[in-house]
Amino acid sequence: MAIITGAGSGIGAATAQRFAADGYIVALVGRTPETLQDTIKECPENANVHAWAADVSDVAAITAAINDVAERFGRVDVLVNNAGFAIPGAVDQVDLESYQSMMRTNADGVFFASRAALPHLRVVHGCIVNVGAVSALRGDWGQAAYNMTKGAVKNLTDAMALDHGREIRVNAVHPGVTLTKPHYRNALAEGTPLRERFVDRVPMGRPGEPEEVAAVIAFLASPDASYLNGVHIPVDGGLTASNGQTSLYRSDN
Repeated sequence: MAIITGAGSGIGAATAQRFAADGYIVALVGRTPETLQDTIKECPENANVHAWAADVSDVAAITAAINDVAERFGRVDVLVNNAGFAIPGAVDQVDLESYQSMMRTNADGVFFASRAALPHLRVVHGCIVNVGAVSALRGDWGQAAYNMTKGAVKNLTDAMALDHGREIRVNAVHPGVTLTKPHYRNALAEGTPLRERFVDRVPMGRPGEPEEVAAVIAFLASPDASYLNGVHIPVDGGLTASNGQTSLYRSDN
């Protein structure tokens, strides 16, 4: 039985579809019931998938939702902390409301959901998979607050892996740019200036797909990852393998 937050779109929706295909009972958690229903429609026919409307930044709401799921299905095996969003801006540019909103969802939400799920996960020696970002591992231009929140997710993953490793496993995936929205697909279309800059930095020469991130999440939740704890997997086409400098010896220079 798996709970996935931020399951109404993007990586969360792709993860829900993957877990449903793998035979899990899946609880989709998100703020908007309509988008959760859209995810359910994209899941395999006859999949055991259910929607729970709750905001991860509301400690009472997310705790009640997770407890409701555990009571209805009798157990919780996996929590995928995926809910999050980015608003650009350097420290002197991002407005206070945007900063606080990202902190509440991206950082507090992971903390609140994890704390609520822990009693249930302990019973079955389950696991948590946190969805961070390459922004947790390296800095981005113009995304100071977002980087801060994802850095918190990275360190929380480490701390929980230490504190709870004898009871549950806690790991994280860190996606690079992933085509989760039509805006990203348009901005990174072949021939666009952004695509050219992107290709210059990413060894695989393309953005990721949500399904590719979902596959790594599914692996970390599976018995195949039974001795992985406190692991951080970049799903970024090789971006973080680089020291950041462009190639000095490419034939097209």
